[in-house]
Amino acid sequence: MALAMAGTGAAAAPAAAAPDRDRAEYCGDNAMVEEKLPNGSRWQLCWHVDEKTGLVLEKVAFRGPRDKALLNVLDSITMAQLNVPYDSGFNEWNDITSYGFGGDFMEPMDGDDCEGKRRAAWTGAGEDSKRVLCVSEQETGLAYRLQGPSPTKPYARMGHDLVLKTISKVGWYEYLTEYRLADDGQISVRLGATGDLAPRDYTTPDEGWPIGPGQSDYSVNHYHSAFWKVDFGIGANQKVEQYDTAPTGERGRRAAIYKTRKKDITTEDNLNTALRRWWRVVSPDSRNADDHPRSYELELGTSDAYEEHPETMPDVTFTQYRPCEKFATFNQDPECPGTSILDYTDGETMTDPVAWVRIGFHHVPRDEDQSPMPVHWQGFELVPRDFSAQNPLIPDDRLPVNGDGVDGNGTA
Repeated sequence: MALAMAGTGAAAAPAAAAPDRDRAEYCGDNAMVEEKLPNGSRWQLCWHVDEKTGLVLEKVAFRGPRDKALLNVLDSITMAQLNVPYDSGFNEWNDITSYGFGGDFMEPMDGDDCEGKRRAAWTGAGEDSKRVLCVSEQETGLAYRLQGPSPTKPYARMGHDLVLKTISKVGWYEYLTEYRLADDGQISVRLGATGDLAPRDYTTPDEGWPIGPGQSDYSVNHYHSAFWKVDFGIGANQKVEQYDTAPTGERGRRAAIYKTRKKDITTEDNLNTALRRWWRVVSPDSRNADDHPRSYELELGTSDAYEEHPETMPDVTFTQYRPCEKFATFNQDPECPGTSILDYTDGETMTDPVAWVRIGFHHVPRDEDQSPMPVHWQGFELVPRDFSAQNPLIPDDRLPVNGDGVDGNGTA
């Protein structure tokens, strides 16, 4: 693992995207992580700890094995809220704004909780820094397989991730903030929950699940509505596009005909998923070798909305970047206090879009949650779409296969 990191210090204010050569200077007293994965891809980024939102990644850039330079992907990404209401109605918490994932709530990495190297940061509590960031390289399994011209040896390659992880303890729960940066350019954004069930949060059979001997102790069901703030950095004049695929009612030779249509999301909006709907953030000014504009697609996966708050209902909210819009709900920045994503969507035209992604998880406890509780995960994917002209990990003799009119041997 080839890894280099600078020292750590207090958080820097958001800034415009810096050229690649200036990234180390931008990190300043924070930190820079630079990693070359076994397949030749490279990631470079800055990181720091915010007292409330915890781990913050900034100026995230990717370089495929054949790319000439690092290409910016994100200006920043961090948690923006964690809403935890109980089905009994007895309690509801907002763990980010009421407590925080940094400060005294961020745990040092001391035991078997880190597979790689531990790095220290000032967390916003006291004068001393703590070893809170775990940086590791992990094999992820099969990246691709293709039975090529040789009947005995297919094209096959194992994938690898650069993994950055912190742990924050709020109440009885311990939360893992994790970002997995893959060698094909994909970013997996995850929140893990472990620790223990609260010993006093028990309720009726309609609001919980029997834990322990017999049918007397019902641990209360509850929500984890997690929000992330994703500030894209792909290029100048970024745009948000929504794609919907629907049947036309017509049939072709063997199957129904479906058509996919694009809708430009030009102004700030709160949006929800639908069957065969997806979004991407695209930069018309940044193009791959096929002259296609580079973009990243949101893949939200499984999510449960908490339906009692309007601000927890949208699956994704797109807004124009504003420095004071820091939290998804109960915003604490003095420049726009007490606001939420519903207030941020005031009709402004977007040229620097921010995605507020909500992934909900309804936790119905089980016997296996005691004790310690196994980690359960919620999150989403940021998937490169046309960021590269071909698979970044492509074998040399597959390079001619690009577009129509080429067979498996690279012959037109």
